[in-house]
Parts: sequence; structure tokens; C-alpha cells
Amino acid sequence: MTALSLPHWILAGAGNIGTLAASHLIDAGHGVTVLHERLNRRDKTLTFADGRPPRQLQLPCRPAASIAQPIRYLAVVCKTPYTASAIEHLPLAADATVLRLQNGMGSLDGLLPNRSTCIEAVTTSAVKGSDPVHDVVAENQTWMGGPDTPPGWYAGLAAHWPGLAWSDAIRDRQWQKLVANAAINPLTAIHDVANGRLLEVRDLRERMTAIVAEADALLQRLDPLWPGDSLANVEAIARATAGNTSSMRADVQRGAATEIDAINGWLLDQARHLGLAMPANARVVAELKRRADPQAVY
Repeated sequence: MTALSLPHWILAGAGNIGTLAASHLIDAGHGVTVLHERLNRRDKTLTFADGRPPRQLQLPCRPAASIAQPIRYLAVVCKTPYTASAIEHLPLAADATVLRLQNGMGSLDGLLPNRSTCIEAVTTSAVKGSDPVHDVVAENQTWMGGPDTPPGWYAGLAAHWPGLAWSDAIRDRQWQKLVANAAINPLTAIHDVANGRLLEVRDLRERMTAIVAEADALLQRLDPLWPGDSLANVEAIARATAGNTSSMRADVQRGAATEIDAINGWLLDQARHLGLAMPANARVVAELKRRADPQAVY
């Protein structure tokens, strides 16, 4: 694929992970425009934990209403609660390519044209904002997948995106991260603790274990080949990130909407279709939503 035919991506969302993705797309020669209603440019400086030189970005921004031509390449990198409002009125081309780099599952259900191609992305990288214009990046592994074969521009992008790999089993990667997020994020948010406390406090560890067991049982119903042994991986993640604040805890601390509906909520939706009870997951969803709206009944 020549430079002239490389994609120009419209980014729905410009948070921490979205900014990192934008920097790699730009380094690979792709065009990037961020949807933003107020800014015409977003400035960011990325500082890398592995010692790479800092990366200064100046991302052009446009309001969604100003885009008239059909969008052929869309990257959905916003938090899942904002997905529908971010893209439901965009002029997507009937055969658009959509890259989804989000936590959880199901956020794009019913929102894309029938002939569109959705590339799912899963990352273990962490990006934290030290202030509004500086992000600190701990870059690990990122996988893309969904279509049977990578698109023509993928190889060039992989050469500029450290740790990027194509996965023929992207759904399994998504499920692995989903179970970890379901077990770690809501408990740390509800109890306002760092990830490692889930291993240290008996009640929290028991609740985490119950959430994982329910998730594995459900996923085995959805796919009998699912190994159903996620607890060791979840505990390893909690141990490796013991001092970290989960993204959901950070959302609760600043009064933002959480991604609970796309994580534990997605698990509960699937269980409901199968007539499967998941009390441990239902409890954390109710508790987290009660924090946001104490008068509501769940």
C-alpha cells in the first residue's frame, strides 16, 4: 500500500489510549483527525517508561457535525458509555473499516453499517495522564483481529507500533481481558483500593474469586472450548499491578461514568439469555451503580 492510499482515520475519542494509538498511526504515515466539539487542535506529550524519547503530538480536531463526506476509516477509542453518542450520527460509509480499541464487549452492537468491517483491538498497555497535556506510557502488548486476514496497511502500522500483533483468536484475548476487568475494576472502585488489596483482604479476594468463577462458567456455556481457568491470570494481573488504580476506580473518583455495563453488564446480559444466575457479578453492578445514584433501585 502506497503512502497516498494509507487510511485517514477519524478518531471518536482522544483519551489516553486513543492518543497513544494516534501517535502510532501518524508514525506509520496514516492521517488522523480527532472528533472534538470545542478544540481545533489537541496537544499532547507522551513520555515512555522504556526510555524512548518523549513524543509531542499536535492532533487536528473537528466537530462531528462538520464532517459531510462518508467516513471510510473510524477508530473508536472513547470510553464505552459514550460510544453511541460519539458515533450514531456520523456519516459512516457503507463499507467502513472500524477499529475498536475499548474495554469490555458489545459497545458497537447495532451501531455499524451491515457491510462495515470491525477490527477489534485489545491492549495491556497503560497510559496515565500526569496533567492535561502530559501522558506517561507503559507500553506492553496490543493485538488486533477480527477479519480473516490483516488489511493491507497493517504490516506498515505494526512496524511503527511496538508490541502490536495480529491475532486469529482475538475473541479469546478479549474474553481474557474481560474477566480480569470484571474481577478487578468494580471491586477496586467500590472499595476505593489499589489492585493489590484484592489479594490481601480476605473478603475482597473471595468476591474476586466468585466473579471469576461465574464468568468462566458463562464463557464455557458460550464456547465449550473456553478453558475456564482464569483465576490464576487474574491474580497475576492484580499482583503485577498491585499499586495501580484501576480505570474504573479512577472514573468513580472523578465522578465520571464507568464502563461497568460493557464489562460485568455484558456478562449479565449473556447469562440472562441462557437463564444462568450470576449473583457475584450482579452484586458489584448494583453496588457500583448505587454509588453513582444512591436513590436508584437495582
